[in-house]
Amino acid sequence: MDMSYLPSETPNGLTKLRKEELETLQGNDNGERKKGERIYDYDVYNDLGNPDSDPETARPVLGGEEHPYPRRCRTGRPRTESDPLTETRSSSFYVPRDEEFSEIKMGTFSAKTLKSVLHALVPSLSTAIVDSDLGFPFFSSIDALFNEGINLPPFKKQGFWKDLLPNLFRAITDGTKDVLKFETPDTMERDRFFWFRDEEFARQTLSGLNPCCIKMVTAVKDHKLFILDYHDLFLPFVSKIRELKGTTLYGSRTLFFLTHEGTLRPLAIELTRPPMDGKPQWKQVFRPAWHSTGVWLWRLAKAHVLAHEAGYHQLISHWLRTHCCTEPYIIAAHRQLSEMHPIYRLLHPHFRYTMEINALARQYLINAKGIIETSFFPGKYSMELSSVVYDQEWRFDYEALPKDLINRAMAVEDPSAPHGLKLMVEDYPYANDGLVLWDIIKEWVSDYVNHYYSDSSLIVSDNELQAWWTEVRTVGHADKKDEPWWPVLKTPQDLIETLTTIIWIASGHHAAVNFGQYTYAGYFPNRPTTARMNMPTEDPNDELLKLFWEKPEVILLTTFPSQIQATTVMAILDVLSNHSPDEEYLGQQIEPAWTEEPAINAAFLKFNGRLKEFEGIIDGRNADNKLKNRNGAGVVPYELLKPFSDPGVTGKGVPYSISI
Repeated sequence: MDMSYLPSETPNGLTKLRKEELETLQGNDNGERKKGERIYDYDVYNDLGNPDSDPETARPVLGGEEHPYPRRCRTGRPRTESDPLTETRSSSFYVPRDEEFSEIKMGTFSAKTLKSVLHALVPSLSTAIVDSDLGFPFFSSIDALFNEGINLPPFKKQGFWKDLLPNLFRAITDGTKDVLKFETPDTMERDRFFWFRDEEFARQTLSGLNPCCIKMVTAVKDHKLFILDYHDLFLPFVSKIRELKGTTLYGSRTLFFLTHEGTLRPLAIELTRPPMDGKPQWKQVFRPAWHSTGVWLWRLAKAHVLAHEAGYHQLISHWLRTHCCTEPYIIAAHRQLSEMHPIYRLLHPHFRYTMEINALARQYLINAKGIIETSFFPGKYSMELSSVVYDQEWRFDYEALPKDLINRAMAVEDPSAPHGLKLMVEDYPYANDGLVLWDIIKEWVSDYVNHYYSDSSLIVSDNELQAWWTEVRTVGHADKKDEPWWPVLKTPQDLIETLTTIIWIASGHHAAVNFGQYTYAGYFPNRPTTARMNMPTEDPNDELLKLFWEKPEVILLTTFPSQIQATTVMAILDVLSNHSPDEEYLGQQIEPAWTEEPAINAAFLKFNGRLKEFEGIIDGRNADNKLKNRNGAGVVPYELLKPFSDPGVTGKGVPYSISI
């Protein structure tokens, strides 16, 4: 029998129990949270720095008027002595016990592997590559990462690396050395020059790792110009970031032209340095050229834009928009929706493991001197940049895929078109596949919501539902609480749109920006995470110009990340792109409670059937040689929104939740 009840329909014997359970989960606001507790509460991001051990790691608190940000789960640790606003860090970051990884996940993959890579592999790489500033001297030395590998000092436990990362430590020599040998990414396997080509640079804005930044230029009537615009966002950070060792930055704009074949062609890159250090503003436009000097300047300008893309992707499209913004929905759901509530049951699979993976991120990835700061261009300003984007750009209603496309002028409403939208680039794989998936999710959510809420009065009078959504807006996203764009839950349609948006972000959007990371960034020249050298034309001197003239390749290699930055990122992207053996894919297995309600069971079977059908749609699109943004010689097919997958690095599979 289905045990889902709206609050007003709770059987008498369960009413008190329902109320008491929520009070237990809400806890009180006192003391440090201990492992094994089940208490959900909110706090600001005040635990990323560690100023007591190193003053250099002091970081501003994210959340509040100065640096708006979503809230995280409260851990309640004592404050640091150096800064009363900062919470101390410890070896274990509290997450409520219901959110912890399962034994299978801990034993086979994600959490354990990520921790070991960060604890053991990163220090071992530092031992193997003594000079942290050392770049790659030749392109052949980048290729060697996939062919010969890197000799690592033997680990104290024999066979440790082979057990931990079997796909990276395939070549163990005579037992005295462990060889870290990277797998060749699929992109490189198909076309080793893929990263070098302008048409691939353009194609990836529509079907690569970060397909949600390209915009149409609306000032031009014929709708043929498109832009990647990192100018206004990055410009205020340029002088600060240039003070950091081994990194540089520009504000950038990249312009593309839509060809008659439906592909994008890069037209120009503008790089800007604001007035700084007593120097006036410097700005230059670079274009594809037919003479060696112009060709090499264009390649260098592209490397800077690719670093901008990599940083924005990791900090915004991935971390902020999925992991970070979803955590408040989860905390509020546990605090305000009883486990008996049908909406809790609908959302629960979409929240699996997210708080645990976010705690791991605070521990190792987004913390001061963590992987993001040491390997990506914003360095110590990474999270501050993320806060600026949250403040200036993030709004819940635009997280819905159709509204996101309209907001970027990549689509206009058209009732006669499929999904009610006319795309400005017809062959836009992320949008084409994403809109099918959006509609499939929305149909399932509609069937589910309409079963429990026959009319609007049931939604308005549902005190748990209203308390959940109010808390998301006013506490979890407190810095945005007065924004006029928040939806209000008054009708079934309001609820369907809101839930579809949350589910899309946790499943489709996250899959699109996460599981292709090794495929597209495993060969790092395609997506360098930082640029370490200014353009040779910015402040030219004789020595630099002589080197550029005689060995332009050396300038490009010096611009790329260092050996330690590149190899660290490659190892971590391999882990992050991996599907765990216990992954639960969208619509694959029915939740036990749903089988007991015939209408929900039938709706789920339809959901599952449409997802299987969608796999065939994607295969058909990838085989259609008219769709040149997902098909062609040496091109990796676009499968990031294909619902199901085997374990491992597959470049497809849409899990229910943000579980890695």
